[in-house]
Amino acid sequence: MYRNKDRLIIIDADGTLIDAFAAIGAAFVRHGMDIGDLERFQKRRNLFKYLGGLKEFPRNLAKHLGKHGRRELLASLTDVYREEASLYPGMAELLRDLIEAADIRVGIVTRNITHEPEITLARLFARHDLDLGRLDFLHYVPLRQEKTSYFKAAREALEINPARAYACGDEHKDYVAALASGIHPFIVAYGFEDHVRLTRKFAIPEEVISPTPQAFTACVRHALDLPS
Repeated sequence: MYRNKDRLIIIDADGTLIDAFAAIGAAFVRHGMDIGDLERFQKRRNLFKYLGGLKEFPRNLAKHLGKHGRRELLASLTDVYREEASLYPGMAELLRDLIEAADIRVGIVTRNITHEPEITLARLFARHDLDLGRLDFLHYVPLRQEKTSYFKAAREALEINPARAYACGDEHKDYVAALASGIHPFIVAYGFEDHVRLTRKFAIPEEVISPTPQAFTACVRHALDLPS
């Protein structure tokens, strides 16, 4: 039925591999704005997440309204990602080991919102001695589009048994997309959504949630038989 016994892992970038909160915060600071702390950041949704919470929101809103302000903030965010943003601890080593594994296909599916994200992420990962050209695929998803079709297309193109496929992300939508694609989810609670929201609001099982980058890398390494 399937042409090989390869395994597949699809990884989200922002909030899973990349410390997006720190990068967004640094971009906000350049414009005299304060994004607040991670705990409250994870509780905001949509507009409030990127403009700051109720405490910071009025000041941020005044600075952010208008196309000119949005363009400047996006330009700053792009610059921060390319020159300063970092991967979470252990992620560079994990991604490097996944790429090197002969029987593991690995790719990234991301909604990165910077200018020319293919250039942005290439430069960010290059600063961690990682060549994204060695991935099996790298797909950029529009903000309002679900990842399900991308997950399915990647798995089908590589002819991977869904029982041997995994998808990793930091939001409940990543969990839903993984299940809808017939593959196993890894969800992290240190990115854009916290543990309480993931478990209580969306009933995601604790067993598939990693609270820290260290727990996530250990979980993936164990599941895919990589050295710890």
